[in-house]
Amino acid sequence: MMKNRILRRFVTGFLLLFLFYLAVVFVHGWYSDWQPPEGPSPLPLSRAAANPVITDSIISLATWNVGYGGLGAESDFFYDDSGIWYSGSSMIRSPRALVEKNLQGAVDFLKTTKADFFLLQEVDLESDRSYRIRQFDAYEDALPGFAATFAENYKCDRVPIPLLEPWHTYGRVLSGLGTLSRYQPSESTRYQLPGKYPMPDRMFQLDRCAALHRFPTARGKDLVVINLHNAAYDPGDKIKAIQLPYLRDLALKEYEKGNYVVLGGDWNQCPPNFRFDSFMPGNTQGYLQGNIPTGFFPDDWVYAYDPSTPTNRKSRDPYRKGETFETLIDFFLVSPNIRVRAVKGIAQGFKFSDHQPVWLEIEIQ
Repeated sequence: MMKNRILRRFVTGFLLLFLFYLAVVFVHGWYSDWQPPEGPSPLPLSRAAANPVITDSIISLATWNVGYGGLGAESDFFYDDSGIWYSGSSMIRSPRALVEKNLQGAVDFLKTTKADFFLLQEVDLESDRSYRIRQFDAYEDALPGFAATFAENYKCDRVPIPLLEPWHTYGRVLSGLGTLSRYQPSESTRYQLPGKYPMPDRMFQLDRCAALHRFPTARGKDLVVINLHNAAYDPGDKIKAIQLPYLRDLALKEYEKGNYVVLGGDWNQCPPNFRFDSFMPGNTQGYLQGNIPTGFFPDDWVYAYDPSTPTNRKSRDPYRKGETFETLIDFFLVSPNIRVRAVKGIAQGFKFSDHQPVWLEIEIQ
């Protein structure tokens, strides 16, 4: 009897302590939750470019989700494996040496790739998951003479997951969209995307945005380039179903002014009618990736992607070619007054990120 009472008291005390810990976590998350302003807000330039007007008709762009330097081929991600409670055998953070290797791979890509615009997603500024390395500064330094903006979309004092490992959590995150351009934008604007995750997940998730940049051209109209990263971990694409109309309205409004419009980034959806398991037919491994609905944009808008090269691999385990599930969720969308000359997925074997870059060459009509 005495032993049973002691055991019950121990269990009760442990449960109360655990509930108190959860309460502290969520109260702190609620008070420190970053809530960016709705709609548009000015996006300051962190570096300027010397070219104020686009005089060429042929322009090249590259988009790449660099995976905050923490999701190279050697890495797995606990959230994709064990969820929010514990890490299991998966990494919470990649070792610093791997982060530095991945960052150098991204820097080398910027230095060696001929493009007028680079649209980067999951760029860390000061995050525990990437050892507070200021990655965006390294990307700016790799492209001297390019204008640069950083649009925050993930700002959290402390991401407390995995919840059962408080001594080893994801920690502080400051990350966002990095846009670098050979030309000087006349306007740079951060657009907060609508749609929110349910509570309490919302406090520790990304606040998704799009970064719009306006560039004057010699033809008297503007080239409008939109860097985007839409919702992930979104069963049924419910949040994306709110974000996509917002992006469509934004793009169509610019096109109706006569401007040239390019949207590029990590859509977290496949293009319309593209089979999500095209690279591994039938071997879905339990994954499901939705599509942008057919006809969502007017028929004369063009989705530009390379169907022969996957752009995303799943991160439940380290990457193994032929075993790890691959799909295509990174691409461009261009307005009817732009001709797509070439588009190419850059196959890297997912060495530096769980995404691979996509390069595009266009001609403004």
